[in-house]
Amino acid sequence: MDNFSLLMGGFGTALTPLHIALMIGGVLMGLVVGVLPGLGAPNGVSLLIPLTFSLDPTSAIILLSSMYWGALFGGSTTSILFNIPGEPSSVATTFDGYPMARRGQPTRALTLAFMSAGFGALLGVVVITLLAGWAARFALRFGAPEYFAVYFLAFAAFIGMGTGAPLKIVASLSAGLLLSTVGMDSVTGVVRLTYGFTDLLGGISFLVVVIGLFGLGEILATVQEGLRFRGVASRIRLGDVLATMAELPRYWATLLRSGVVGTWMGITPGGPTAASFMSYGVARQASGKSGPAFGTGRPEGIVAPEAADHSAGTCAMLPMLALGVPSSATAAVMMGGLMIWGLTPGPMLFATKPDFVWGLIASMYVSNVVAVILVLATVPLFAALLRIPFAIIGPIIVAICLVGAYTVSSAGFDLWLALVFGLVGYLLTRLDYPLAPLILAMVLGHKAENAFHQSMILSDGSLGIFFSNPLVASIMAIALALLILPRLGGLRRRRNPPEVVE
Repeated sequence: MDNFSLLMGGFGTALTPLHIALMIGGVLMGLVVGVLPGLGAPNGVSLLIPLTFSLDPTSAIILLSSMYWGALFGGSTTSILFNIPGEPSSVATTFDGYPMARRGQPTRALTLAFMSAGFGALLGVVVITLLAGWAARFALRFGAPEYFAVYFLAFAAFIGMGTGAPLKIVASLSAGLLLSTVGMDSVTGVVRLTYGFTDLLGGISFLVVVIGLFGLGEILATVQEGLRFRGVASRIRLGDVLATMAELPRYWATLLRSGVVGTWMGITPGGPTAASFMSYGVARQASGKSGPAFGTGRPEGIVAPEAADHSAGTCAMLPMLALGVPSSATAAVMMGGLMIWGLTPGPMLFATKPDFVWGLIASMYVSNVVAVILVLATVPLFAALLRIPFAIIGPIIVAICLVGAYTVSSAGFDLWLALVFGLVGYLLTRLDYPLAPLILAMVLGHKAENAFHQSMILSDGSLGIFFSNPLVASIMAIALALLILPRLGGLRRRRNPPEVVE
């Protein structure tokens, strides 16, 4: 009941004319970000952060989160109509969404995607509502050793549960940790890794890094691929929308199963992209051989990735708010924004700023409903936008990125950093190095270093403090298990390959 009363208070905060207008504006901007390849949610949110400095933190986070939901919906639009995923998490939607649209059913495909996404997002917000208070009360037991153990758990989970090569994930994390040490050490006062550049004394802004990696880097990759927008003509018909909405309950099992997968992958560092692929694979396994083949326009092939994608994207906010541990790149960017506004994500945030936390949670309910309505209404507009040649859209995106990088601190040096990290992002993408661990390490690196310093001071330099009580020992044990067990499983499979039956 406490959570319910707090949620009702949150609706009082969220349902003001200003916040509703911010939700609508944020969703519309997010739709543009999601529709245009080369932007993406992390970059779009980071570009918007400097524009929120004139707002109070509650209004700012509502605007940023609304943009995030809009970006997730916008990525589905291009996946279905143009076979171009605007977001990495929308790749799985192309497998059946585009074939269904090509068969002359674009309205059906879009409605299945958007309603499934709305269900997944709603499920994610319900989970946050039920668990937020418990997570915050539990986290109040944390001191410096426990916080370091949680940060170590986040890094270990990315390595152990990541879908990429572990060594590449470790390299990406290491690069992020290295970048987080640039500047003056807040504990010892020592200047590190500035190489004589006074602009680096304050450190490297993670916003500039995100803009370079995700924005300019993606543009370079897009240019190399010679992207051309070729899509399906789209016109939303109300009758087709209502008929598809009536059809959706038929896939209730897929919706629930994918929502659960997405919820788990959102709370852990799996993220929306991994959740969408996993749910698509599970749906294909569960279907057996009944019905049309997946990849030819099967409804479950749209429902599964969309429900998982949005439930994961929503649930990624829970560990960021309650523990200060973001489980996705966008959540890491939002966490950086909170720290810029003087708010420290973690258990004390629930105790000291309940209006902020529950206003944000309440806004998630409203903004996702707004997103479903707006995305259905604006599909023809964005379909027409994508028919503009990329030679025109590309330079506009580059200009937006550079303006965003400059506004972080009004320093020309940041423009050069953005260009350098754009090249780095392009190279990392081409070499298949994940970018999310690098951003996570940049955001958490300084906090993890401070927690480690404080722990060493408390223990006179003994690492035994990380196993000094059941709570911190349990967290460290889970982290070590996530690091070791997946590797042992891989070694066992290589030593005992499955027998081939002829």
